[in-house]
Amino acid sequence: MTDTSPLLSEIRTLIKSSGPMPVWRYMELCLMHPKHGYYLSRDPLGREGDFITSPEVSQMFGELLGLWAASVWKAIDSPPLLRLIEIGPGRGTMMADALRALRVLPPLYQALSIHLVEVNPVLRDKQKATLSNSRNVTWHDTIDDVPDGPSVIFANEYFDVLPIHQAVKAQNGWHERTIEIDDDGKLTFGTAPDPIPRFEVLLPPLVRAAPVGAVFEWRPDAEIMKIASRVRDQDGAALIIDYGHLRSDAGDTFQAIARHSFTDPLKDPGQADVTAHVDFQALARAAEDLGVGVHGPVPQGDFLRRLGIENRAISLMAKAGHEVSEDIAGALKRLVGGGRGGMGQMFKVLGISEPNLATLAGFTDEKPDANAETSGRQ
Repeated sequence: MTDTSPLLSEIRTLIKSSGPMPVWRYMELCLMHPKHGYYLSRDPLGREGDFITSPEVSQMFGELLGLWAASVWKAIDSPPLLRLIEIGPGRGTMMADALRALRVLPPLYQALSIHLVEVNPVLRDKQKATLSNSRNVTWHDTIDDVPDGPSVIFANEYFDVLPIHQAVKAQNGWHERTIEIDDDGKLTFGTAPDPIPRFEVLLPPLVRAAPVGAVFEWRPDAEIMKIASRVRDQDGAALIIDYGHLRSDAGDTFQAIARHSFTDPLKDPGQADVTAHVDFQALARAAEDLGVGVHGPVPQGDFLRRLGIENRAISLMAKAGHEVSEDIAGALKRLVGGGRGGMGQMFKVLGISEPNLATLAGFTDEKPDANAETSGRQ
């Protein structure tokens, strides 16, 4: 990366003209600036990019999510049309793997209408190439544009890039965290001069006792409310998979990743992936307030094991040579394991369903069965 970015001078100009910039606005510009935004100008995925997502690690991830979608379809009485929606679908890898798994169930495969919510033109082109042999695929800028109907919705590593608000605790209350310009002309963190009125009333219990200097992060509920209201009103279920924490607490998780390494989020804006951990308790609470069924959250490793990823790995390795088998074993370990490089504990899975679905596969020990007879609602 270079020492400056095309976006940096624009951000400096905005701060000089309008004053310190809230963290959420800085993050929004870094990711979604119409000309220089990170997510509107490149393919960030893979070994040659900045990070790798679970679908890029192994085909097993998408295949199991396809079977999960089949279990939902059966649980909602096998409607003749099912909208399979993915928000932020990367290169289309996960959807392609899911559709391949769903071919074993022709009645469902014929019922599918596939919808990808993607604003990045570079990734849209790659998705079209990946899914060139798939039928009934439509692209949208927002989930609001997807036609009505029973739906299964996937959001894998989507919420972590939604802009966050940050507040810092001081002696006289919580102040919004800002981005300012220091004496050397570099971007730096600051705080708004006045505390946020009555902010303590809105805080989760764990955060109220935080010490002076603590940082609290939150995202608006708009996106989770769109997903929850859709499955509540039109039938179906959704999976939200991301890295984050199970309960709301204080902590600064604002970060940037470039070339698979952490970097300064205030350096070279628009040139790195700027993210923050997902507060799954806040997501679940917002969904529950809309009257939907909430399942989990659970660690990704537990979720994938319950869906049968270990048996799937054994099946794939039985048909592969030694080198490929080792790759499959390594991918399995990365998807379900903990520790350095493992995604099984850091990533969490939250299920949201229409209220009458008492259980969802992956959140109990019952595995989805693509060949099982339709069982109807529970």
